[in-house]
Order: sequence, then structure tokens, then C-alpha cells
Amino acid sequence: MARTLAEVLAAYAPGTDEEARDLATLRALAVGGARAWARDEPVHATASAVVVHPPTGRVLLRWHERMRGWLTVGGHGDPGEDAPLAVALREAEEETGLTDLVAWPPGAGDDPVHLAVVGVPPGKGEPAHEHADVRFVLATARPDDAVPERPEAPLRWLPVDEAAVAVGEDNLRVTLGRVARLLGATTG
Repeated sequence: MARTLAEVLAAYAPGTDEEARDLATLRALAVGGARAWARDEPVHATASAVVVHPPTGRVLLRWHERMRGWLTVGGHGDPGEDAPLAVALREAEEETGLTDLVAWPPGAGDDPVHLAVVGVPPGKGEPAHEHADVRFVLATARPDDAVPERPEAPLRWLPVDEAAVAVGEDNLRVTLGRVARLLGATTG
């Protein structure tokens, strides 16, 4: 069974001072249990994933219309959800159509690869707010099965180094750098 947000965060070791601050923000949110995921809060938890195809070292990016850029897949927890990995898996399947996604690398379980608090501009009737994002790596054996959930949300498979150039946010470059090291350790 997947661990709750509080359980995942209790075991997480940040890699930078900035990530330590983001971890503190997430831990404060987790005290509220399922309320941590409430979209009406100015800062709320989200979960996302870098989808990888390990044999080719490629990662999947999704165009995000509101953010006007290439991002990873993921999003908000549904009511009653409090397991970040379960949220990331559900969102990744919804956004890519991939039904064989598994936590990666083998043995990673529900350990995140990165945590980041990121700003979200106003839109869709929502004010500007922040996502306290818990990020995972998920693998597929069938990259050609990926299909966008909507025409305005196309998907792109890229080598991880090209993906790091394509994303517009430094925090995603940190995530992709960690994924690149994991991919290098398993393919090199």
C-alpha cells in the first residue's frame, strides 16, 4: 500500500537548502492530512512524475497550456487521496494513456526523486497560487502507446538532456538532472 504524504515526507532527505525549505512547507501541509491537497488553499500538495523509457534514456514531456511550456505529467489529488505516488500514477495515466507505468528505478517504491514548491499563475477562475509538488519517476515499456489526453496537450519523447533544455523552469531542470543520473546508472 502506498504511503501517505506525511509518511513519504518523514523519510525524505533533501538534496539542497532550497529543497529543505520546500520539504518544510510540505511537512507543514501534511499536518492537515487530506486538506494538504485542497485546491482552494493558496499552497497545496500536488504529485507529478517524469515518465521514462529506460532502454532509450528518453523522458516524456507534456505541453501545459496554462503554464505555456513543456512540463512533466501530474497534478492534484482527488478527494480522499493522500498517497503521492498514487496521485502521480493516476495523473500520468490520465495524461498519457500509458497503462503499464511503474515506479522506477526498480526498488524505488514510493520514494520521490525531488520536491519543489512552484508558483502557478492565475487562470481557470483560480487566483495565483503555489503547488508543493512531490515528484516521482515512472517507467513504461511501451512508449509508443503514449497518447495525449487532449489535442492542446501534446506529448514529446526526448533524450533527458534535450528535455532539460526544453523545460522552462529551473526546478524541473533539477528534477531532470536527478533522473539523468538515475538513467546513467542503469544504462551506463
